[in-house]
Amino acid sequence: MDFFTLLDEVKRTPEALSIPADWGQGRASFGGVVAALVYAVMRTKVPAERSPRSLAISFVAPVEPGVATCFEAEVLREGKAVSQVLGRALQNGEVVALVQGSFGAPRASSVKVEALPAPTIMGVEDSQELPYIPQVTPEFTRHLAMRWGLGGLPFSGNPSREMGGWVRFRDQQRIETLDEAHLLGLVDAWPPAVLSLLKSPAPGSSLTWTIEFIQPLVSVTSDQWCLYRAEIEHARDGYGHVAAALWTADGELLAISRQTVTVFG
Repeated sequence: MDFFTLLDEVKRTPEALSIPADWGQGRASFGGVVAALVYAVMRTKVPAERSPRSLAISFVAPVEPGVATCFEAEVLREGKAVSQVLGRALQNGEVVALVQGSFGAPRASSVKVEALPAPTIMGVEDSQELPYIPQVTPEFTRHLAMRWGLGGLPFSGNPSREMGGWVRFRDQQRIETLDEAHLLGLVDAWPPAVLSLLKSPAPGSSLTWTIEFIQPLVSVTSDQWCLYRAEIEHARDGYGHVAAALWTADGELLAISRQTVTVFG
């Protein structure tokens, strides 16, 4: 199943959905698809006029591919403009992922500050492609196309604090307008930026992830490239702290991301 089909399926059968092995990331399922599936169920609990503003995601345990997973959500509080929602994924009765989301309707305000400009990098055609290679690259990368434009590839020993480039969905059979669930997949497609500092392969994964969506969301479709940049702010003792953002190809800010990552090397 592609990303779009998985999102459709979780809305029909949230109580028992198995993530296919081709969405694997080592022994776990790709974190971006896990977060997106939990979010999709959360979104059904909130009125449409209340847009997602922020998600705080904790990957409690690896989500095993091919194992029935229950996705559920509950509204913790619904105020005049903001709804607080808790979502979770469970396998074998145990929580494997938690997502706390804040959804808010727009309100009148005199405060307006434009986003900082997007970085200037090489164009898509001039950037290095990261191909899907069976048994080498993570399984989920067969679904997501990436072109490197900043920093180094994982395990290249590149000392740059930055990592990034261009990203979009590989499958162009079904062109969709992207929403916040799709952005979760695009942002998390990139490996932890700290891995590029290593000179040989070692495991690394997201521990916690906070993502904020810029509303109203700029229209972008699944055949369009988006620009991603991550910057390592600090790393020590097996943990790294990384700030990132995602823009349209025209430089419109879509999302702001922050992750605490673990690295075993």
